[in-house]
Amino acid sequence: MRFLITGGAGFIGGHLTESLLADGHQVTVIDNFSTGSRANLAAVQDNPALRVIECDIVTDAETVNAETACCDAVIHLAAAVGVELVVHDPARTITTNVHGAENVLLAAARHHKRIIAASTSEVYGKSSHESFSESDDLLIGSPFNARWSYACSKLLDEFFLMALRKSSGLDGTIVRFFNTVGPRQTGQYGMVIPRFVGHALKNEPLEVYGDGGQSRCFCHVSDVVRAIRLLIKCKRADGAIFNIGSRREITIRALAELVIARTGSRSEIHCIPYDQAYEAGFEDMRRRLPDVSRIREFTGWQSELSLERIIDDVAASLR
Repeated sequence: MRFLITGGAGFIGGHLTESLLADGHQVTVIDNFSTGSRANLAAVQDNPALRVIECDIVTDAETVNAETACCDAVIHLAAAVGVELVVHDPARTITTNVHGAENVLLAAARHHKRIIAASTSEVYGKSSHESFSESDDLLIGSPFNARWSYACSKLLDEFFLMALRKSSGLDGTIVRFFNTVGPRQTGQYGMVIPRFVGHALKNEPLEVYGDGGQSRCFCHVSDVVRAIRLLIKCKRADGAIFNIGSRREITIRALAELVIARTGSRSEIHCIPYDQAYEAGFEDMRRRLPDVSRIREFTGWQSELSLERIIDDVAASLR
C-alpha cells in the first residue's frame, strides 16, 4: 500500500514509518519539522520507498491535496504537542490542530481515502470517571486556562471527521492516545518520562509537578504502532473512536522513583508547584485511565510492553 503520514518525522510518525517500510509498503511523509526531526527517519532515509516532503499542513493545502490523491490511506499525526508548548503558545496550538486537520480531512474526503486521525486523552478534560470510555461525555475546562486549548482543538477535529462521514462518506477512524512513550521521544515539550530519564542519567534532580500524587498510564510506542496498523485494516473501525493506551496506573512520584531505580541514578526528587512549572491557575487531572475494551473487541489489541521496558528503552536511546 501507499501511505501518507502527516507528522511522519515526529516521534510516533517515525516509528510508524519504519514499521510500514519494513513490511514493503510505500510511505510519503509530510512534516514541517517544527517539532519533528529528520533524525527520527535516519534509519530509513535511504529507503527508495520513502518520500519526505517538507511542508506545513496549515499553509500548504495544495500539497496535502496532491499527495492525498496519490496514496491509498492517510494517517494524520501532525499536531502541536506537549503541555509546555500548549500552555505557552495556545494560538499556534489551535491553528495547527484545527486548520491543519481541516486541510487533511477535506483532502481525504475529496479523494475517498481511508484516514486514521490522531486525537488525545486530553479530550476527556476534567471528567471524574474512574476509567475513560470513548462514549463518555466530555468536560472541558474554562477558556481562561490555556491548557484546554489543546483538548478543544483536537475535539473539534473529531467532530469535523464525523461531520465529513455524514456529508461525503469519509472513511475515517479516530484514535485517542494515552501517553505514548519510547525511544527517540524528546522531553523538550514536557513529556515526563524522557524528561525524568534524561535528568536521572545525569544524576540531576527529578522535578515532580504538584504533589506527585496524580497518576498516569504509559504505553510503548511499538504497541501504539501495532494498534494503528491493526485499525488501518479493520473495516469495522470506520466511524469509530478508540482509546490506545496501557491499563497500568502509576503516580508521578512513584514513576520518578522507578526511573531512579531503573537507571541506577543518585538523583533526588523535588516537588515543583504547578504555577511555577507552567502558569498560575494551571489545572491537572488526578487520574487518566483508558478503557481499551473497544479496540480489544475490534482487533484483539492490548498493550504488551511493560513500563520498565519503556524506561529501559528510553534510557538506552538517550545514552
